[in-house]
Amino acid sequence: MIENKIVYKKHEIDFTSGNTLKLILSFYWPLLLTSMLQQFYNFADTWIVGKGLGDNALAAVGNMGSLFFLIVGFSFGLANGFGVLIAQSYGAKDLEKLRHRLAAILELGTILAVGLSLLSVIFLPYALELLRTDQLIMQDSLKYGYIVFGGLATGICYNITGAVLRALGDSRTPLKAIVVSSILNIGLNSYFIFVVHTGVEGAAVATICSQIISSIICINRLRQISDIKLSKDDFVNEKSIFAELLKNGLPMAFMNSITAIGCMVVQYFVNGYGVVYTAAYAACSKYINLFMNPAATAGNAMSAFTSQNYGAGKYNRIREGLFVCLGIAFVSYVLLGSLMIFFPGWLGSILLSGKDQIDLVCLFLPRCGIAIIVVDALFVVRNGVQGMGKPMLPMISGILEMFLRIFTISFFIGKIGFTATAYAEISAWIGAFLINAYAFYITLNPLLYRKAHKYAISMQR
Repeated sequence: MIENKIVYKKHEIDFTSGNTLKLILSFYWPLLLTSMLQQFYNFADTWIVGKGLGDNALAAVGNMGSLFFLIVGFSFGLANGFGVLIAQSYGAKDLEKLRHRLAAILELGTILAVGLSLLSVIFLPYALELLRTDQLIMQDSLKYGYIVFGGLATGICYNITGAVLRALGDSRTPLKAIVVSSILNIGLNSYFIFVVHTGVEGAAVATICSQIISSIICINRLRQISDIKLSKDDFVNEKSIFAELLKNGLPMAFMNSITAIGCMVVQYFVNGYGVVYTAAYAACSKYINLFMNPAATAGNAMSAFTSQNYGAGKYNRIREGLFVCLGIAFVSYVLLGSLMIFFPGWLGSILLSGKDQIDLVCLFLPRCGIAIIVVDALFVVRNGVQGMGKPMLPMISGILEMFLRIFTISFFIGKIGFTATAYAEISAWIGAFLINAYAFYITLNPLLYRKAHKYAISMQR
């Protein structure tokens, strides 16, 4: 049927044919710039707060990191799970199914945004108490948290629209959105803190404003794609599509949230040692997130590439994509792992002022710098498994991550101090990688075998 013939625009990439390396790199670079800019403005927020308001204010904002990851990570996992199904439909050239799935995603996304925002605002004070938040930073944590969680819908909207665009092979529009929102975020942040002197609430308002702009840009781009313009007919028989989306999205969402719970337990133990530990851990977390980013982006590219080729039944190309994305992850490790190993003091001094805090950073970064290759590879293989529509083993790996973090931090922090936070990360990475590498092998190999077997039979005929 003519309506199911996809016309590829300059923004969208068909991963099911052509040179694998060129296709992935053409998708990867805008995606990397998007991701790095996102991390940069998060990093800039931290720098502006730390330098403009002091280490205690930085500790208050950093203290929200694990809670924020718990909520936003859940929505991000759902969005990525939804995106896998969009990409599979796109790869199979089934536009009717794609539009039905997109319509259901819009409805589920609205429910998700309202529900998560309400719950996170209501339970924020109790969550901060459970984390043993120091009274020195409690008020700032609440001010920042109420605003960020109250405006959670803006971040969820960007996550979902960005995931759909990436599934369609468009990594340029999310880049445009982040470029604009980053400039706005840094400008507003500086204005609120250095000029108006609002405190941490200014940083939160700047974040919400920038997310509104990025969401508008992505929504506008989706409205311009004629292949996915929705009609009333696309909003029918939603129950079966809801079930399909949730079946793929919830395991990925729970994986992120379970991982976040492990991070919250680490935060709990860190907070018990005072604001110096909290500030140092906040800085270390920022660097880990920043330096994992190129490999995490390779994982996102792997997800889009795998999903489209899985939908098209081109399983050999999935293996080709794996090698390309692992190569990207290795280059990232060599460059960024070296910074963590050889320049931890310099990195610590960028965000922190206190000598004790910087000394703690010097215990954490070199150890994680050596081992970060494991989590770099984890991003690639885990996204490959999820791209093939198999989210359960990755979810189980999230449970293992949580237990390994909790065991390591609770058993060792009393014996070796702050260094235990680094070993908690490393142990979680290793456990999750082993499960996902196994999951990738047992998922792809039978597909390749069946494809080869069918080919052999056809040749015999």
